[in-house]
Amino acid sequence: MSNTITDTNFNFPNQKSVYKGKVREVYNINDDQLVMVATDRLSAFDVVMPKGIPYKGQILNQIATQMMKDTEDLVPNWLEATPDPNVAVGHLCEPFKVEMVIRGYMSGHAAREYKAGKRILCGVAMPEGMKENDKFPNPIITPATKAEMGDHDEDISREDILERGIVSEEDYVVLEDYTRKLFQRGTEIAAKRGLILVDTKYEFGKTKDGKIVLIDEIHTPDSSRYFYADGYKERQAKGEAQKQLSKEFVRQWLISNNFQGLEGQTVPFMSDDYIETVSERYIELYENITGNTFVKADVSDIQKRIERNVLAYLKQ
Repeated sequence: MSNTITDTNFNFPNQKSVYKGKVREVYNINDDQLVMVATDRLSAFDVVMPKGIPYKGQILNQIATQMMKDTEDLVPNWLEATPDPNVAVGHLCEPFKVEMVIRGYMSGHAAREYKAGKRILCGVAMPEGMKENDKFPNPIITPATKAEMGDHDEDISREDILERGIVSEEDYVVLEDYTRKLFQRGTEIAAKRGLILVDTKYEFGKTKDGKIVLIDEIHTPDSSRYFYADGYKERQAKGEAQKQLSKEFVRQWLISNNFQGLEGQTVPFMSDDYIETVSERYIELYENITGNTFVKADVSDIQKRIERNVLAYLKQ
């Protein structure tokens, strides 16, 4: 088994605070910069798995930073530099308390709601007569917000966001515009790789000078669902499952082992062999999504490598 990084405890110069999410750990430097470390933790059904996945953090970080560079002409983002394969450094922002989810196809959560008989999702109408994984006539934006209790995301409509004052109307118009532009570009990038960008989520924040920018990750297999374009129409016509490129394969393995994050359920044992297969799948995802060969970083001492690289950058 390769070494993995599942927890960090750095103390950088002028460090103010640390926020630890499910996968990323974010260090506030002097209320001015953020150092975001992508760990190898694996989260599914809002539960962090007991073992890390080799190279997963590097893969997510490198996909996200490449996609930020590929879209910065359309939408400004928080990113300044990537001093380490697992690290992104950028501007400190005040995050909006909504995730902008956009769906080009009736898959995942939307398909489950549709099967349950719902035809309105987050205030948006879904046409009658659709099958799972059919393409929507036009992409739909179905925002989510964090529940008052816990980490679960909750569907919310544009109307509720504005009524509750979560985002001002002026800002929300910008978020919608940026979301559609990013999804269109992501769709074009995916098509060049023989992929279909099915759905994804974007997060935005505001810089100190009031500029709205893209933050967090973009078009990664953790935040997005991809299908292989080759054979998509044939599979739809036959009612077959689509060939996916996302971490859905992990969710399906967990479901088959009686785990969906529900009360009383236990995370199934993940053998070293299974962990290696997950790592290999993530490398496959990276190479398909970016079109680049994956180059494994030195993992002999990941903590020291990250600390050395970040300190060298912050001293500049």
